[in-house]
Amino acid sequence: MSYTMSGEALLNQRYKILSQIGAGGMAIVLKAQDLSLGRLVAVKVLRDSHTGDAEFLNRFLNEARAAANLTHPNIVTVHDFGEDSGRYYMVMEHVEGRNLKDIIRNEGALNVDRALDYAIQICAGVGYAHRAGLVHCDLKPQNVLVTPEGRVKVTDFGIARALVTIKPTEMHDIVWGSPQYYSPEQAAGEAPTPASDVYSIGVTIFEMLTGKLPFQAEAPQDLAAKHLHEDAPPLSLYNPAIPDAIEKIIQKVLAKEPSTRYRTADQLGHILISYRDRGAEATSGRPVAAVRTASAASTAGGGSTGSDGASVTVPRTPSRPRPQPIRPVAPSPEEQYYGEDDSEEDGFDWIAITLGAIALVAVLGLIPLWLFVILQYNPGLIR
Repeated sequence: MSYTMSGEALLNQRYKILSQIGAGGMAIVLKAQDLSLGRLVAVKVLRDSHTGDAEFLNRFLNEARAAANLTHPNIVTVHDFGEDSGRYYMVMEHVEGRNLKDIIRNEGALNVDRALDYAIQICAGVGYAHRAGLVHCDLKPQNVLVTPEGRVKVTDFGIARALVTIKPTEMHDIVWGSPQYYSPEQAAGEAPTPASDVYSIGVTIFEMLTGKLPFQAEAPQDLAAKHLHEDAPPLSLYNPAIPDAIEKIIQKVLAKEPSTRYRTADQLGHILISYRDRGAEATSGRPVAAVRTASAASTAGGGSTGSDGASVTVPRTPSRPRPQPIRPVAPSPEEQYYGEDDSEEDGFDWIAITLGAIALVAVLGLIPLWLFVILQYNPGLIR
């Protein structure tokens, strides 16, 4: 392979390396020119230190296969995969823009309109993956790219799992992922589900709206314990301008029990769209556009993954106690905006009563006809 960072860089005689645009614990990301098709691409190259590690190589291959089967405007498209002189690489569409983590770090908390827009797009992409039978397992702002036009692209399916391969009873002693964002069941080493991705999206929305993470700790094990046992603080603690309906949605999304959350990213996306399009003004008493966060100058909360946001592994936290579902004291947002009303109106059903009366009259009207017919054929009955 003729690829070097210092000289003329050419990967597999096709991809001309232009610059480095990102790096993580597993791979580096390069901007390149596809000489065959004449387009810019992003090339993710597995680090040399991991090419001999079967586990890392398997994750890299898994990411390529998983993402290559997903074609959606909110998912980064994978164009090619290959190996050149022992170095493995993946070719993806080149996305101009920044990752969501950098946006939050630089700008602080986002206003409600913008956060909802990004969240709905994230749900669209991840929901598509769920329908295709994949759980992302590592959703976080670092894995969400945003173009200058506001288009969101979800990337990094490196530890994605196919639903058909997941056994509900499986347990793991090592947890892959980012402890600031993974779900309580992942922290406990349990099997991930689409609801696990929903939880991670909830943490991301929390961070977008407040500029902070719901849980912070120095050690990954401590973060995992917080996800397992502590309730997330209310959004209004950091941003009093957050509408109550948004607060309730995020509380549901960050529930400890997967069955208490929305089941898939699609379902969460529908709730957010319904709130944005129909319910926001009626519920909060003011237009969403008028709501702005109060902590625009705050920065994103700290973490333990490092500057590149790379995923880490932590020992499995002992299984958590299963909390009892909290009885709602008011209709949930999805019931207000998206649910069906199964209640019946009080009073009589006058249509049914009217139809019943007509039927009764019709039956009674047949009695004289029956008597006439019987008498015609049996005249002796008159005597």
